[in-house]
Amino acid sequence: MTQQTKQNAIPDGSPNVKEDRHFVTALARGLDLLACFRSGEKLLGNQELAERSKLPKSTVSRLTYTLTKLGYLQYDEQVGKYRLGTATLALGSAMLSKLDIRQLARPLMQEVADFSHATVSLGMRDRLSMIYVENCRSQAALTLRLDVGARIPIATTAMGRAYLAELPDSERDDILERVRELDEVAWPALKSKVMRSLDEYRTQGCCTSFGDWQPDVNAIAIAFRPSDGAAPMSINCGGPAFNLSPEFLLKEVQPRLLDVVSRLRRPMHGG
Repeated sequence: MTQQTKQNAIPDGSPNVKEDRHFVTALARGLDLLACFRSGEKLLGNQELAERSKLPKSTVSRLTYTLTKLGYLQYDEQVGKYRLGTATLALGSAMLSKLDIRQLARPLMQEVADFSHATVSLGMRDRLSMIYVENCRSQAALTLRLDVGARIPIATTAMGRAYLAELPDSERDDILERVRELDEVAWPALKSKVMRSLDEYRTQGCCTSFGDWQPDVNAIAIAFRPSDGAAPMSINCGGPAFNLSPEFLLKEVQPRLLDVVSRLRRPMHGG
């Protein structure tokens, strides 16, 4: 099982999940199956869903049958696999339509993307991943080909690290403990990089990932809360390392990202 697959699985080890009498396990498992579908993937079979969700195939078969009956999945008889149904798409569309910040952010993000000849994205957390909810890229030939709905890991990316930096210590520690459980051998080196990135956030106002997520990708990110009491969101700028040096990102792009965040905070807080 890949690390990305593990990140999408139900966090059984999360505090109080098994002890919480209000927690409906069957519902959680059904939602976990829906989360197994990633950006760019259209069809998944019961075996693939079982591997990704870490659930028995017999359980997956019952869940996919139920989700199909409810319209959250559609079964393709020709290939014997499932695709997301219209009920799921309606939920996603309704959620995105309520994110007014996307409309506010898009022109500002596009300006930074055009300036940097890179990709600028807005993301929210889902478990141990960040999901793009808005994405702008320049007209440059070489940019990251990630779209709305794409998932990236929380601990190795600038976007994820900025999100972690914006959290209270207890919540951040809980997430990092779940990251540690994914790969305890790799954890010491990863923890060192995450802690260094959190220090960067306090001293220079952004988190970085220079080759940590992918060896040929550089990025910086800033997190903010779009309204009082809301969960943090992160905005990043990234692209091929040969086109985006750390110096350029920190000296030229970071001030522009800070300006975008400042301009987004004012209308969202009624300023």
